[in-house]
Amino acid sequence: MTERLDRFQRRRPAVGYPLAVVYKFVDDQGGYLAALIAYYAFVSLFPLLLLFSTTLGIVLAGNPDLQQRILDSAMSQIPLIGDQLGQPDRLSGGVGAIVIGVVGSLYGGLGVAVAAQNAMNVAWAVPKNERPDPITARIRGFGLLVTVGTAVIGVTVLNGFNAAGFFGSVAQVFVVIAAVVLNTATFVVAFRLGTTRPVTVRDVLPGAALAGVLWQVLQSFGGYYVQTVVGGADTTNGVFAIVLGLLAFLYIAALVVVLCIEVNVVRVDTLHPRALLTPFTDNVELTDGDRDAYTAQAEAQRSKGFEEIDVSFREPDSSPTPEPGP
Repeated sequence: MTERLDRFQRRRPAVGYPLAVVYKFVDDQGGYLAALIAYYAFVSLFPLLLLFSTTLGIVLAGNPDLQQRILDSAMSQIPLIGDQLGQPDRLSGGVGAIVIGVVGSLYGGLGVAVAAQNAMNVAWAVPKNERPDPITARIRGFGLLVTVGTAVIGVTVLNGFNAAGFFGSVAQVFVVIAAVVLNTATFVVAFRLGTTRPVTVRDVLPGAALAGVLWQVLQSFGGYYVQTVVGGADTTNGVFAIVLGLLAFLYIAALVVVLCIEVNVVRVDTLHPRALLTPFTDNVELTDGDRDAYTAQAEAQRSKGFEEIDVSFREPDSSPTPEPGP
């Protein structure tokens, strides 16, 4: 049965390609890469929310019409913030809140950018000696933060206003389509700038398009979560619902991003099909995709330019292991 399933997925790219993406994700320990991205995103989010609430208090002051529209939206259901939207002066934390928000968001945002670069370089099997040093990585990360981070925040705000009904029911569909297009363009830029390996728009477009659609789905689900789960809870439980929801959202979003990077890598480097049982046992017949994936993984450990790594494979030994002597 296993051999028949293996032959089936090797002959059909519609099955073998997604399986190869999952196996590449496992080879690269994608779950840990995503967890690191989610951690720094979570660290940056609360200073960003502090900055957002302070800015919101300044904007709402003296604008009763905008106050009422926001009070009628899903934003009024957010614990702590929602209770104070009718009194904008209570939202503002002053200059100190702005400074803390900017510094904290910058620290967490740079962490996200560096962790994302590491994930992309691992996925593309960039040798360690060709990856940016800690200072260069943060300089590149700041560039990513200014361009990609600003675009992501902008699209998120656009989706928030759309969910609140600011654009009308007819225009909402066009806003969602525009958001998907902007998401895709943002991920194209991120996937190209985030790795030191030269890649083209054509190389990263399929994964970026998939990430753009899935990111929009996640944000739509986030709005639904706020309206149903958070909005129906009291203040204390609502805070827990927000924190746990944010953790889950950020980790799932990071998983989506890493998987979409692997989608591009497997396609560009032709790392498919893979042997069905290759993650589980040595007693398998490796495919070309297996050999290329394992070779790239080994060569990526090169730490110096003058270090040489040679990878060879022999036929697996299917004979039983002899019992140790007395």
